[in-house]
Amino acid sequence: MKKMSLRTRVLTGAVAAAALGAGTLGAVSANASAPAAAPASAVKADTANRNLQQSTHLTVAAASKAARAALDAAEKEHQKVAVSVVDRNGNTIVTLRGDGAGPQAYESAEKKAYTAVSWNAPTSELVKRLAQTPNLKDIPGTLFLAGGAPVQVKGAPVAGIGVAGAPSGDLDEKFAQAGAAALAK
Repeated sequence: MKKMSLRTRVLTGAVAAAALGAGTLGAVSANASAPAAAPASAVKADTANRNLQQSTHLTVAAASKAARAALDAAEKEHQKVAVSVVDRNGNTIVTLRGDGAGPQAYESAEKKAYTAVSWNAPTSELVKRLAQTPNLKDIPGTLFLAGGAPVQVKGAPVAGIGVAGAPSGDLDEKFAQAGAAALAK
């Protein structure tokens, strides 16, 4: 292999640096330019458009209020639980893990909340449905144990509250109902 001279190495390095600099400058200037105009085919949304649907969601403040009410109800009975509130789509809005709650409580509370909002029913009622349809428990993200309560507006589900960690699902569900009731005040 032939050794390159110092002059050739310097020249090669300078060319490489110039090419790199030009590419970087081009990328920066391309990113700094004004955003492109919307395509002519873009649809303007308006409330008369039948292709749109409006939905109701809890605010973070309301979800926090419900979670805090459920956790307070549990603490009054010396229960160490986790509470989760999910939106209509099953996305977690807020989760509170009470002092001393077990490691499984966090995930269980989220799954109970998700299950309650998915079926718009308390999870204790859904447990009864497993007798007729045992494969329900195979649906990803669900947990068919008492402790989940739906939050409804005009009969439609807008959120779910899940509580886990108390010695019985009945207690978990009692605390979840306390969280839902706090939203009615």
